[in-house]
Amino acid sequence: MGLTAIFFLFIIIPSAIFHEYAHAWMANQLGDPTAKYAGRLTLNPLVHIDKWGTLLMPLLLIVLTQGRFLFAYAKPVPYNPYNLKNQKWGPAAVAVAGPASNLLLAFVFGQLMRFVPGGSLAMLLSIVVYANVLLAVFNLLPIPPLDGSKLLYAVLPDSMWKVKQVLEQYGFFILLAFIMVGFSWIHPIINFIYLIFVG
Repeated sequence: MGLTAIFFLFIIIPSAIFHEYAHAWMANQLGDPTAKYAGRLTLNPLVHIDKWGTLLMPLLLIVLTQGRFLFAYAKPVPYNPYNLKNQKWGPAAVAVAGPASNLLLAFVFGQLMRFVPGGSLAMLLSIVVYANVLLAVFNLLPIPPLDGSKLLYAVLPDSMWKVKQVLEQYGFFILLAFIMVGFSWIHPIINFIYLIFVG
């Protein structure tokens, strides 16, 4: 595994932690202090680390893919949707806050690249941008338990409740199948957004 893959791993983990902090912050802003009371309204990485998603899975991916594909996630933030001020759009707002935080990081580091003449530092900054765009796009997929599913539920009419039922029942398997065979489908979207931030 090259230095680029190692750096990517050390970037995607704190980016995933920032992602979960954004969920907690938005939920608290909208009236639900569950994450705050659980000690998750903080950027302290120790409270956000998930043994599987933050530690074991990335190490397993390093071995299985020889560093060609790396991904990580932090422990999901608990929240009570019934505490939110807006019952229809509140859950969607909490969900979107995570990907939005990653796009914000991508934008900030993309802007920093404009002040870097090139070389290794520019390459490292570009990896930060790419990792955060990847997290944002992946999490916006409308598949439970990803954030995009909450956005989908908010816009679905009540008459399509069966769609939500099927997704909730089989979401994990759909997501697993997508990771195995469909991840390449979102690469063009990731690359497009990445080029916007670094262009």
